[in-house]
Order: sequence, then structure tokens, then C-alpha cells
Amino acid sequence: MSTMTSFGDLLGPQPTLLPGDEDAEAELLNHEDPATVAAAHPTASIAWAHLGEAALDDGQVIAAYAYGRTGYHRGLDQLRRNGWKGFGPVPYSHEGNRGFLRSVAVLARAAKAIGENDEYARCLDLLEDSDPKAAHELGLD
Repeated sequence: MSTMTSFGDLLGPQPTLLPGDEDAEAELLNHEDPATVAAAHPTASIAWAHLGEAALDDGQVIAAYAYGRTGYHRGLDQLRRNGWKGFGPVPYSHEGNRGFLRSVAVLARAAKAIGENDEYARCLDLLEDSDPKAAHELGLD
């Protein structure tokens, strides 16, 4: 008898659902400066994602790359603390996962902009492995 995880994979790992950072998220929703939020909550990938997206919008590709990489690494730390073993679903539909996934998307865009095609491909693969819908949701298709 086979069972399905809630993400639809046969016998695969259950999706990792990050708790998010309620304080950082609330501050961002209240239009606090993302740099101030990142300084106050350096482990919150969502703050780094906001910084990276703004840097991309301003044409500051290297800053965006750094912000994206920081949010990506902070997210990996959080994923591991929550049982992720380096593979398995990280659904975009779960709000707590979005900071990490948005940071990966920022890193992908910045890597592509500077011609770092291997990094761009790794980011796309990570998004695909995390959630097949993530790249589309993040405007990367």
C-alpha cells in the first residue's frame, strides 16, 4: 500500500513548513524600512528578500546578489532546523516559506544579470525541487 504526502509525492518527505518571523513580517507589512528590519531580525529571509527585490528594481545587481545570497543561507539554516535534509518539498503556498523562496529568486535574477549561469541554473533547480510552481509564482518562467 502506498501513501501520498500532502504535497503529492509517493513516500517522499513531508513538506517543510517554516514558521516564518512574525515580528519581521509585521514590520514589513507596516512599511518599515527593510534594512532596519533585516538589522533587527537578521535570520528573517523575508527581510533579505525585500532588500534584494528593491535592489534589483534600482538596478543594483551586486547588492541584490548579496541580499539574495544572505536570505538564501538564512533560509537554509532555518530549513535544516525544521527537519529539512537538503531535499523535499518547500511549498510556496506556505507563507513562512516565501522569504526563503523569494531570496532564491532574487539570487537567480542577479546571477543571470551578471552572467553567472551555473548559479542561475542551480537556483532554478532548487526552486523546482522545492515547489514546481515556485518559479512561475516568482516570475521566473
